[in-house]
Amino acid sequence: MKRIFFVEDDLSLINGLSFAVKKQGYEIDIARTSQEAETLWINGKYELVILDVSLPDGSGFDICKRIRQTSKVPIIFLTAADEETDIIMGLDIGADDYITKPFKLAVFLSRINALLRRSDNFNQPDTELSSNGITLQRLKGEGYKKGEPLNLTSNEYKLLCLFMENPGVVLSQEQILGSLWDCDGNYIDNKALTVYIRRLRMKIEDNPGEPQKIVTVRGMGYKWNTDK
Repeated sequence: MKRIFFVEDDLSLINGLSFAVKKQGYEIDIARTSQEAETLWINGKYELVILDVSLPDGSGFDICKRIRQTSKVPIIFLTAADEETDIIMGLDIGADDYITKPFKLAVFLSRINALLRRSDNFNQPDTELSSNGITLQRLKGEGYKKGEPLNLTSNEYKLLCLFMENPGVVLSQEQILGSLWDCDGNYIDNKALTVYIRRLRMKIEDNPGEPQKIVTVRGMGYKWNTDK
């Protein structure tokens, strides 16, 4: 049974979402403060983390940063702030998705299920990919640049897999969003994809300002360049 780590201080929201998540067949552990979250995270093993941004003793952003130091577990932010800067910040520090309050329960559950399903799919492959000095060991879910480990988030790893599986092929933004989020891109917009591309380039390119591996094809999309 998959275990979900839920960090939220609103008791009414906790009760409602916990009941709904358990009906889906998941186990759930709950922390209402940053301090409780740190203790539970150290002692537990989870397949998904859901973080509220505003907590009584800190921020979900800080918890996300600490988790990303050691884990690629999928992370969803819950936030009452729908400002673009807050959303981009959440994605930029390693979150896989964000949901703004208020939200519909059916949509919330659908996005949990989709993220867990995608995580399973990307962690199942049985081959190694290598190109442009980048190697992905797919059984381990790890990436390397010239033998040095890449500190990739879950979505960065998935995005890099997608590019390396399609060398020289121009992938449109719609194709990329559809492959990563298993939907028509209704939940994550093109601005979020731009953040992921920029962040991934910072980690794999020799000169991120002039990318040679993930190149932009103006008016069409992006491709994994094999013509260097």
